[in-house]
Amino acid sequence: MKIAFFTDSYLNITGGIVTSIGAQKKALEALGHTVYLFSSGYPRSKSTRARLKKQNIFIVPSCKILFRGIAPVARRPRKVEKWILKNCPEIKEFDVFHSHYEAGCSIAGIRLGHALGIPVVQTMHGREDMGVTGLVPFGFRTFVGTALNCFHAMYLPHDIKVKKDNYLATTKAKAKMWTLMVNHANQADFVLTPSKHFRVKLKHYGVKHQIEIVSNGIEDDLVPDKVTPKKLKDGEPLRIIWHSRLSPEKRSMKFMEALKGVDFPYEMYAFGNGSELLLAKNYAKINRLKVHFEGNSHRETIYERMKDSHIGVLVSYNYDNQPMTMLEDETAGLPILICDPDMLEVTAKDGVFLAAGPEPEDITKMLKHIYANKDLVEEKSRAMIAERDNARQSSQIEKLINVYRKVAKK
Repeated sequence: MKIAFFTDSYLNITGGIVTSIGAQKKALEALGHTVYLFSSGYPRSKSTRARLKKQNIFIVPSCKILFRGIAPVARRPRKVEKWILKNCPEIKEFDVFHSHYEAGCSIAGIRLGHALGIPVVQTMHGREDMGVTGLVPFGFRTFVGTALNCFHAMYLPHDIKVKKDNYLATTKAKAKMWTLMVNHANQADFVLTPSKHFRVKLKHYGVKHQIEIVSNGIEDDLVPDKVTPKKLKDGEPLRIIWHSRLSPEKRSMKFMEALKGVDFPYEMYAFGNGSELLLAKNYAKINRLKVHFEGNSHRETIYERMKDSHIGVLVSYNYDNQPMTMLEDETAGLPILICDPDMLEVTAKDGVFLAAGPEPEDITKMLKHIYANKDLVEEKSRAMIAERDNARQSSQIEKLINVYRKVAKK
C-alpha cells in the first residue's frame, strides 16, 4: 500500500508522538509498504533535504520565526497543500492519508484527502486542552485557545461547540481546545487512539466516528533481546530513571518536591529537556537532591541506564494518553511509579506502583513503600517482562494495516 503521514510533530523535536510515528513508518516500510512523511520543520540545507527525501521525509513550508513551544510551525494549510501537490504529485495515487496531529500540516493532509478522494485516518495522540494549560502562561490561555480554534475553523468545519463544564473543559481555553480536537477528528474517515480512556473522553465531547484502539509501539531494534528481573538488594540505593520532558504537564517539579521528603538512599538519572529543566536543576542543587540531569539522549543510552535502574517514574496526572515512556520501561522490564490511574490501562498493570494521589506527599509515601518492601521491585519487574512483547511495534503494526485496508477497501 501507499500511505502518506501528515504531522506537525516530527522534525526538530523529541517526544512520544515522534517516536510512535517513526516506529510505525519503519515497520510499514519493512513490510514492503511505501510511506511518505510530511512534517513542518526548521530550514535545512539542500543536502539535508535531499537526504531526508531519500527517506521519503519532506519538510513542508514552515514559519522561519514562529514556533509552537519548541516545535516548528507549518505555513497556512493552503500553501502546504499547493507545495505538496507541486513537489509530490504522485500522492494523488496513494491509498491512505494518515494525519497525526491537529495543526497546519495535519489540517492540510485532511483537506488534501477530501479533495483527492483519498480516505483519511486520524490518530488522536493527546490532550491539547492540557497542553495549552501547561505550555501557555496564565492570562494568555483563553486568547491562545481561541486563536488556535479560529485558525482551525478557517480550514475545517466546526459543527460541534464544546462549552465550559465541570468534567474536562473546566476553562474557556480548554473548551476551545476540545472543540478543535473533536471537530478535527470528525473530518477524518476513521479515528484511532492508543487508549480506551481517551476514546471515552473523545466520544463524550462529540467524536462521531468509530474510534479504534491501536497501541503505540517501540521499534523492535530498540527492544533488548533479553532482560532479567530488577532486584533491589539490602543496602543498595533505590535507582530511579526519569525519561520524559521536564515540564509542567509532566509535573517534574512535583517529583522534585517528592524527592525532598525521601529519607533513604536513592539516586536518580533524569533524561530529557523541557521548560522546567533549569528550575529542576536549581531546586535539586539547593535541596541537595541526588539527581543527575542528562538532557536529551539517544534511546540506546537511556536503555543502558535502564539496565541499572530499579524503577521508572511518570507522575503526570490527567494529561497523558499512552506515553512512550511507559512502553519503553515495559520492554526493559522496569516497574513504573505513576499517579494517574488511567495509565494502568496502557501497560502491564501488575508492573506499576500507583501512588494514592497526585501530590508530592503521595509520591514520597509510595517511594518509601517501595524501599521498605524491596521484594516488590522484582515482583513487578517480572510482570513487566511477561507482557513486554506487546509493546513491540511488530506486535501492533497488523492492527494499523487492517485499518488502512478497511478504509481503502483493499
